[in-house]
Amino acid sequence: MTHLLKSDSEIHLVIENEKKRQREQLVMIASENYTSSAVLEATGSILTNKYSEGYPGKRYYAGCENVDISESLAIERAKSLFNAESANVQAHSGSQANMAAFFSMCQTGDTIMGMSLDHGGHLTHGSKVNFSGKLYKFVPFGVNRETEALDFNNLYEIAEKNKPKLIIAGFTAYPLKVDFEKFKHIADSVGALLLADMAHISGLVAGGAHPSPVAHADIVTSTTHKTLRGPRGALALMKKNFEKKFNSAVFPNMQGGPMQHSIAAKAVAFKEAMSEDFKNYSFQIVKNSKILAKSLSENGLRIVAGGTDTHMLLVDTKAIGLNGSDAESALLSSGIVVNKNSIPFDDEPPMITSGIRIGTAALTSRNMLEKDMEIVSEFILESLRNHDNSKILSSIKEKVASFSAKFIVPGLD
Repeated sequence: MTHLLKSDSEIHLVIENEKKRQREQLVMIASENYTSSAVLEATGSILTNKYSEGYPGKRYYAGCENVDISESLAIERAKSLFNAESANVQAHSGSQANMAAFFSMCQTGDTIMGMSLDHGGHLTHGSKVNFSGKLYKFVPFGVNRETEALDFNNLYEIAEKNKPKLIIAGFTAYPLKVDFEKFKHIADSVGALLLADMAHISGLVAGGAHPSPVAHADIVTSTTHKTLRGPRGALALMKKNFEKKFNSAVFPNMQGGPMQHSIAAKAVAFKEAMSEDFKNYSFQIVKNSKILAKSLSENGLRIVAGGTDTHMLLVDTKAIGLNGSDAESALLSSGIVVNKNSIPFDDEPPMITSGIRIGTAALTSRNMLEKDMEIVSEFILESLRNHDNSKILSSIKEKVASFSAKFIVPGLD
């Protein structure tokens, strides 16, 4: 980055420090991952210079012959990767993809069912502080208090009573396998449409490590980062009859010019996700999550829902006398990055919480295996047990950095 160093030494220093952080720390935030060098190259390419309102072959600007090719590749690869009828790759974020889906399927004021935020749902699934909760009438559903798993009987009762226009099957903090076929059955029984938000699990779906929602949902949205290991951004997959509505909802309704550098990087990520290596990575994520959950559970931590089938696990830190915020701080002091997270039926506010969310995707991208998760588990347990001892936490941080240095960092190595 010689040009950046010469032009702006302050930003250059920020990036160099971030490289050091990502190399030395154990990144275990479930929504974070490492992209490949190829994805980074496409993201930082001169395609950022091109303005291209519209869609391939139907642009409002001249000179789009090259970005038409890259966007078309991204669309076709997304369709092939997920076996979808149609795809849109222009949405800048998962939230905007969800907004476009709502605009495609509902009218303002319609009733929509989504998972409650404090049970693992997303802000765009009906939070009152979000556009979704302001424009639509949301009816929440949640998990069973005893099992902490989705309660489909209760979900059906809520749907039957409220007759929603749309049901959302999607989560940000739900660790178990999702039965999209059951969601489809309930939606059909009450005459509702189905939106699947697979932002967190799309990489697992692409690799075959989690059942796909594509055959069941009318529209499927996802971010392209997280487990999919692409650039920051989003994609949507849909039945053919929703293609025109969704495309119009993105442009011209919500966005102007698409970010062609990001779209090209999405195309690269989709191609990478078709490889055998990616398939192995997706299954390894689940293996790593399960062994980590088992190790933590056997050493006194309560794992929400009794375990995990995905890239994430939720830990009830109140069970060991710590709130989520304090647990997050202790782990960060040890070089382990997680996020505080509400757990089902949490009585703490969102900035405190009773738990933490732990993800294994980024560590799996660094080629860590089950035996490495057992070591990571020891670091986590030792940090939480000594959360108020800065000297011990500092010692653990040195061990974590030494351990982390043994593994590659995609995009850097």
